Amino acid sequence: MTVRHARPEDLARVAELAAEHAAYEQAAPPRPDLAAALHRLLFATPAPRLRCLVAELPDGTLAGYATCAPELSTWSAGEYLHMDCLYLTESSRGHGLGALLLSAVRAEARALGLPHVEWQTPAWNTSAMRFYARAGATSKPKARYTLQAAE
Repeated sequence: MTVRHARPEDLARVAELAAEHAAYEQAAPPRPDLAAALHRLLFATPAPRLRCLVAELPDGTLAGYATCAPELSTWSAGEYLHMDCLYLTESSRGHGLGALLLSAVRAEARALGLPHVEWQTPAWNTSAMRFYARAGATSKPKARYTLQAAE
């Protein structure tokens, strides 16, 4: 099993995994052109903010992904790495791939000189919470809000 940076040819599968992830989290599906949009964010700019890591099985199948990007904190007046997604197919969970993905995200933070990684998970996802706690992560109760920019 390998975790590596996504390549352009991986993006159709990453889009499929993102759709599975959205369904798992009972969220709206991703945009229909997600693979093309990810390509623009990851490969069509000289200094991409977004990073995408994929978990690859020995047979070459992509079984999961993690995405992250630098963000700013007003209170610390500094940057951190925000992990937007970490997802593995159901059959790939419990085999150490999640730990490999999380370790790769931490390595991205270190490579960027960022002090820590932050993320969120749905309050009902107790298996993810147990996984993150085993990895040494701590949590704070917060509610996440969304407000559309257009009125």
